[in-house]
Amino acid sequence: MHSENEPNFIRNPAIDPRYVRFRLRLGQSRIHRWGVYADQRIPRGRKVIEYTGEKINRREAKRREDTHYLFEVDPYWTLDGSVGGSGAELINHSCDPNLETRILKGHILYFSLRPIRKGEELTVDYNFGWHFEHVKCDCGAKICRGLINVK
Repeated sequence: MHSENEPNFIRNPAIDPRYVRFRLRLGQSRIHRWGVYADQRIPRGRKVIEYTGEKINRREAKRREDTHYLFEVDPYWTLDGSVGGSGAELINHSCDPNLETRILKGHILYFSLRPIRKGEELTVDYNFGWHFEHVKCDCGAKICRGLINVK
């Protein structure tokens, strides 16, 4: 668990309605701190939310590498969800996720992989590279890899 004193801790988490297609809510997560939950049924194959944040270049991303909410758009650009995030930055990792990531025209979009029940926590596979620091996984999925990283 992270402390409130750590850099880039989101003190007032929120979901920005401009970037969502379904009713979502925040709540305590069994996976990690905050989670994003469906507040209505979400059909399979639908855009759910866009990941937003401050657009930064490689040099700035390297400087902020300890930030927990960086998402690489392409080899040059990264979004820092801790600055201007839509709420998607609070979606937790799972080895058996209900969302998938699609990057389209510089936008990071989360789409539903299957029908999602009202009240279900939204999850995505972070797919951290094997060459990054290995991060223990606590998703609780039956097929949990034990690490967020993939080979």
